[in-house]
Amino acid sequence: MARIKGAMMTRKRRNKVLKAAKGYWGAKSKHFKMAKQAVMKSGNYAFTGRKLKKRDFRSLWIARINAQAKVNGMNYSTFMHGLKKAGIDLNRKMLAELAVNDKAAFAALVEQAKAAL
Repeated sequence: MARIKGAMMTRKRRNKVLKAAKGYWGAKSKHFKMAKQAVMKSGNYAFTGRKLKKRDFRSLWIARINAQAKVNGMNYSTFMHGLKKAGIDLNRKMLAELAVNDKAAFAALVEQAKAAL
């Protein structure tokens, strides 16, 4: 049997990493060893960023709901408690959308929350 050296797969693997590192500064985009480290690090940053994005959006929605609830004479926590008591199951994303785009509907929700308390 002939010996298989695997040069093609090695080259493919290296090119895949170098392609992922395209645009990185200096040797990080040219040298395989440094590119591999940079790609692994950037993958960790991307993973963390996907988790942080969820956290950031939730805090943004809460800030928008709180601002509009205060305009209608309530704070965020009592508003959410009132909605829960009233049996209204709207998530924070939709409540924030109503707070920004449909103030009349949001005011009606505030009134229902007040009535439930």
